[in-house]
Amino acid sequence: MDAELTSTTGLVAIAAAVVALVAIGLAVALMIQLRRLRAAQKVVLGEAEQDLVAHAAGLNREFGALHAYVTDIATRLSERLQTAEGRLDGAIAHCGLIRYDAYNEMSGRQSTTIALLDSTRTGVVLSSIHHRDQARLYAKQVRQGKPELELSPEEKEAVRLALA
Repeated sequence: MDAELTSTTGLVAIAAAVVALVAIGLAVALMIQLRRLRAAQKVVLGEAEQDLVAHAAGLNREFGALHAYVTDIATRLSERLQTAEGRLDGAIAHCGLIRYDAYNEMSGRQSTTIALLDSTRTGVVLSSIHHRDQARLYAKQVRQGKPELELSPEEKEAVRLALA
């Protein structure tokens, strides 16, 4: 039997067996790698039976749809923001209040002037002048920081406080 293993035929048989064992080992290793690859593909592709190229094309379509949706939302939000900013520009942004004694009496500084201006320095100056037996209210319009009528010193001070 030893003679059969040392003969050419025996050596070829042993070499073939070694090559077969290496091939079987390589096949097992490749099978394990293939299972890992398929498991990873299931994570990426899901359970659907599709190839990676089809999945990538689907993702590209979905990203395109998402981009269009986000662009539409951003456009609408920009329009709403411009509307809100326009409304805010007309809101009262500056105010100044001053209390004083209009008739130099000891009435406790009951007269009041308030300036209410927006961001363009446009608005109104209201003066409430109190006397013992009467009270009067005066309103003067201001456009871009300039009064339409002459302002009293107290009204000028209220506008200065508002813009300070």
